[in-house]
Amino acid sequence: MSGHSKWHNIQGRKNAQDAKRGKIFQRISREIYMAVKAGGPDPSSNPQLRLMMDKARAANMPKDNIKRAVDKGNGSDGANYENITYEGYGPAGTAIIVEALTDNKNRTAAAVRSAFTHHGGSLGASGSVSYMFDRKGYIVISREDLDIDEDTMMMDAIDAGADDVQNSEEVFEIYTDPKDFAAVRDALEAKDYKLANAELTMIPENETVVPEDKIKQYTGLIDELEDNDDVSEVYEAATLPEDAE
Repeated sequence: MSGHSKWHNIQGRKNAQDAKRGKIFQRISREIYMAVKAGGPDPSSNPQLRLMMDKARAANMPKDNIKRAVDKGNGSDGANYENITYEGYGPAGTAIIVEALTDNKNRTAAAVRSAFTHHGGSLGASGSVSYMFDRKGYIVISREDLDIDEDTMMMDAIDAGADDVQNSEEVFEIYTDPKDFAAVRDALEAKDYKLANAELTMIPENETVVPEDKIKQYTGLIDELEDNDDVSEVYEAATLPEDAE
């Protein structure tokens, strides 16, 4: 993960994501629904639900929306959602993983395949690109208003069980083993750190810089995937040239 800054990529796409906030809320609502169906409505005994509720709060999702999603998952509305993962290659061979939550596998598969095809990419078989990514817990703590020195912050993260800590002018980025994620997050919150982001994610081992002549195709593919209501997450082993971000 040396040199990789997921936060830089997050901030680089923030405005576009803000413009799609309604769709983001819809996706998180379905993820909360699935978590409740799988493990019940109490976040203290359902780690996946707590994770999804943290994600909702990080996205500034209204409390009423969160409550409705929990109530829906705790009821019986006949919906049957499934988690499906797609792997493929974008323009210039860029590796992409798409996670979807859908009640219609055929619809979702056709839409994801179409997005790749329309923008010069192709879907691959299971495992075709996932080996290029590591599953990690990812926690961000903003430096703004953080009244503590850098060494103490880093030691607190390591003592909590973090695998790696990276810092920049804006944030500390903390990476954990997936199984240790909840414990690290809870330990840092117990020390009154305010978390700007906390999630389980896929981190690319290496990133391909998208060639200038493929930028329009590449961003078109990512935008089309993220616009799909069934798509929950898009993970990219690619980055745009600095002057294009």
